[in-house]
Amino acid sequence: MNLNNTFIFFFSALGAFNSIILSIYFLFFTKPKNISNYFLGGLLAALSIRVWKSLFFYFNPTLAKVYLQIGLSACFFIGPFLYFYIRSKISKPQQPQINFYIQLLGLLILITTIGVIYPYQHNIDLWIQYIYQGINLQWLGYIIATAFALKPIFKKLWLKKDTINYDEVWMLSVFFGVSIIWTAYNTATYTSYISGALSFSFVFYLSGLLLYHKRKKDFVTTVKKEKYANVQITTKEAQHLLEKIERTLLDEELFKNPNLTLPLLAKKINIRPQLLSQLLNNNLNKNFSQFINTYRIEEAKQLLIAKPHLKIDSIAEECGFNSNSTFYTAFKKVTNTTPSKYTKQ
Repeated sequence: MNLNNTFIFFFSALGAFNSIILSIYFLFFTKPKNISNYFLGGLLAALSIRVWKSLFFYFNPTLAKVYLQIGLSACFFIGPFLYFYIRSKISKPQQPQINFYIQLLGLLILITTIGVIYPYQHNIDLWIQYIYQGINLQWLGYIIATAFALKPIFKKLWLKKDTINYDEVWMLSVFFGVSIIWTAYNTATYTSYISGALSFSFVFYLSGLLLYHKRKKDFVTTVKKEKYANVQITTKEAQHLLEKIERTLLDEELFKNPNLTLPLLAKKINIRPQLLSQLLNNNLNKNFSQFINTYRIEEAKQLLIAKPHLKIDSIAEECGFNSNSTFYTAFKKVTNTTPSKYTKQ
């Protein structure tokens, strides 16, 4: 392998290697456990398998056909995992919607059946001319569906009425990254077969830099506002901030994080911690703990009704409480009754 090929292999493999490590992290080790992390892990795994297949085939054209079939089959799941990830990230369902399972199971059965009946090794023309084209069209269809799911964020960018938050930047980077990779593979006949793998590494690290810049910018913005510590909050501004706080807490379910603090929430909505504390105390007559517990207790009330089979400690943990005693105390203070009595009522 000459020097040029060595550099090409290194930069192509760099993104794929880090991606497979991240996919394992999101699938097995990330906390808290949620649906979107599983879909993101699946997406990264499918992309990594596809890229590794391209990489090995480019440098070893005699690669066993079974590996080519596995790589192409992985493409069948990139689009669905992208769409399900964005949908679950936006809607944040407590449990995966049944249609997610049905679609993934149906796709798995379909691609497995095709692979068994028409293995790549004995049906190369069929795979290249029809199956591969079908996979790319299916991938494109899910990209388009994902674009529609992201319509509110695109609208926010277009109208410039509100800044997009960290999660929205991440979702857009994932969407555009997958779209760029699809474009690279579908224009490889005009460029190079290895362009898909190279574009994956490029997109992977570009997304990382973009997110780092976004987080750093938010931090700097918060620090710069420190000199306005004595500014009084008008009624209109207070209403706007409270709506923004509520929207952020509900959309991202931040109240379920047992380690959520006032500075963390203040940073999330891009205001000073002192201003947030002033807002809660003066406008709601609550401290931060009381304010967050109202959201946690409301979630607990819904779970007690919807899932009566769950144990109290499971409900407390799912709602963001560190202990049962804290949960009982907060629940009784908000509802004037205990969780068990509330369930019976």
